[in-house]
Amino acid sequence: MSGESLLEVENLGIDLKVEDRRYPAVKEVSFAIRRGETYGLVGESGCGKSITALALIGLLRPPLYIGGGTIRFKGQEIQAARAGVIRRLRGNSISMIFQEPMTALNPLSPVGRQIAEMFVLHKGATWKEAEKHAIEALAKVRVPAPDRRVKDYPHQLSGGMRQRVMIAIALACGPDLLLADEPTTALDVTVQAEILELIRDLSADIGTAVLMISHDLGLIANMCGRVGVMYAGRLVEERAADEIFRAPSHPYTAGLVASLPLLGARARHGRQRLQEIEGVVPAVTDFPTGCRFNPRCAARTDICIAEDPPETSLPQGGRVRCHHHA
Repeated sequence: MSGESLLEVENLGIDLKVEDRRYPAVKEVSFAIRRGETYGLVGESGCGKSITALALIGLLRPPLYIGGGTIRFKGQEIQAARAGVIRRLRGNSISMIFQEPMTALNPLSPVGRQIAEMFVLHKGATWKEAEKHAIEALAKVRVPAPDRRVKDYPHQLSGGMRQRVMIAIALACGPDLLLADEPTTALDVTVQAEILELIRDLSADIGTAVLMISHDLGLIANMCGRVGVMYAGRLVEERAADEIFRAPSHPYTAGLVASLPLLGARARHGRQRLQEIEGVVPAVTDFPTGCRFNPRCAARTDICIAEDPPETSLPQGGRVRCHHHA
């Protein structure tokens, strides 16, 4: 992987422990994120995207365990680092926006204090200084009347405002890397657009790299330069975003692209009914042999059932894990 990479993940494995047995929830996932880049990780719910992000900042909890591989941040291996090292990185150099701010925010603490805490913990500010920084942070994320809102509790804010508070907390210390896990879940369309624009603008202002996690391929394509597609704990394809849409190589990626609605002239002259990928993502304890996508794949052959496909580099750039990608 490139020496300019901010984050390098190589052959990451995450195991689910059930009684005395371990199941590979995530297997041999590798990707790199460059400084200032927005990288997308896309796939259906249950594909391993969120637990991959949690592993990056040491937030996996039993029954999930890192089962192998290497995570390097700024060239330093951190997957087995001491808890104190990870705590210093988390919220300072690496931050995360979680799916549901109502569960991520402390319901018993005013949002201003929760933002101020970041400056106290990581920047050595006094609480009085940190409270001023908290007001400035809310203003940056376009919360109206920030000097008043710092005193509000999470339940007093709308979903969009709570998500802005989460962004303010995540970006308070100017992190090098932001992990955004489904940051627009449960928000209406107009608020989604505002939140995504906010993340894009703020990351551009301070040069933060972003790992954008979503099941929405359209959102990912709009935000990201490169895209990794996950299915059942495997990274099955990685390409430039425009290449993913123009010529997907993996049948699963092709299914995701085909399921997107078409607008305007393309809709009038093309298909009318949305396509779907039949079946569901299998449970971690019930992954099939061979290619994990084979039970849902219309192109499967005997080799797909018998053998796990190797990762192959594509001539036009990127990589894919499929026996029949050609």
